[in-house]
Amino acid sequence: MEQLGSFLPLIILFAIFYFLIIRPQQQHQKKHKAMLEDLSKGDKIITTGGLIAEIVKPEEEFIKIKLNDDTIVKLDRAYVSKKVELGENA
Repeated sequence: MEQLGSFLPLIILFAIFYFLIIRPQQQHQKKHKAMLEDLSKGDKIITTGGLIAEIVKPEEEFIKIKLNDDTIVKLDRAYVSKKVELGENA
């Protein structure tokens, strides 16, 4: 019984750590993964480098994006930061 009492603060600390840090991060990763899977032609994205681009052709691992009227490049899906929603200016 005394051993359980000595581990109780450690268990409480882990529970707080889990609910404040680990769980929200897992939820964010799930949302980001779902967003990457739902990307389609014509969507506007922001890359991790800060570029705003339009998707020309989504492929399995890469995405062809249009940076301007003349420049089309391939981008690894891992470098998509977020999708620009309609209400945002881009």
